[in-house]
Amino acid sequence: MAQGSEQPIIIRRKKKGGHGGHSGAWKVAFADFMTAMMAFFLVMWLVGQEDDVKQAVAGYFRDPGNFMKQGGAGILEGSKTAIPNQNSPMSPTKNKDEKGAGPSEAERKELSLAAKSILQELEKQPAFKRLRSNIKLHLTSEGLRIILNESENSPAFFEPGSAKLLQKSAIILITIARELGRLKNQLVIEGHTDAAYGGNKEYTNWELSADRANAARQLIEVSGINPGQVREVRGFADRFPMFVEKPNDARNRRITIVVLYQSRNLRYDQIEVGEDLLEEIYN
Repeated sequence: MAQGSEQPIIIRRKKKGGHGGHSGAWKVAFADFMTAMMAFFLVMWLVGQEDDVKQAVAGYFRDPGNFMKQGGAGILEGSKTAIPNQNSPMSPTKNKDEKGAGPSEAERKELSLAAKSILQELEKQPAFKRLRSNIKLHLTSEGLRIILNESENSPAFFEPGSAKLLQKSAIILITIARELGRLKNQLVIEGHTDAAYGGNKEYTNWELSADRANAARQLIEVSGINPGQVREVRGFADRFPMFVEKPNDARNRRITIVVLYQSRNLRYDQIEVGEDLLEEIYN
């Protein structure tokens, strides 16, 4: 061949790469793994939080904009968070019992034993034989309810139409007070009347029921319960009869001592204070 017709020699070199086949896919997989781990730890943290924290987190995801707006202003005065300050005296107190968890089995057992102890002590009193059918003990969602109701034929605990306790029946309340003084539970005393007593404009069923409850409080406070153990005194008039279909039944006239579950006490620890509507109207 002639010298001018020779073909040039071309050398091709292949570039070798250590990770050419993987590219950056491992980084994406690692990022997904870290995201999943973070979500897992957030879920575990949230499970261990109080209900108000869970509600606040849920509120954020439902409406982030409104949540941040409320959080910036603060639900409570001096607060910069959408979670109420449980230590604030103005914040309503919530507890597990209010949300349906109810009292513990230990609390139920304690009040059940207290009821048996009260009955054992009452059986030692001669007056109990006469008033056995007028005394009832019920375990309810609030606690132990000790009901002392009147009779149809003759007065059991109070003089008719009066808040004056009968001396022959006072020993029943005194005996109950001695047993309740062994407990730490707080008490609520209720007064009820029947619908038969009309009273007058100056002294109605409201006054009579409240006065009877207060008379019972005065007696048990000097008979063995602890100072400050009485939480409330309520007068319900004839609004909550035991026998709904017989509002005039004498057994609707009664005094009830409610021994509150200790978990239930939290519902009454603070008076709930809402927004000042007058300030909102005039400003």
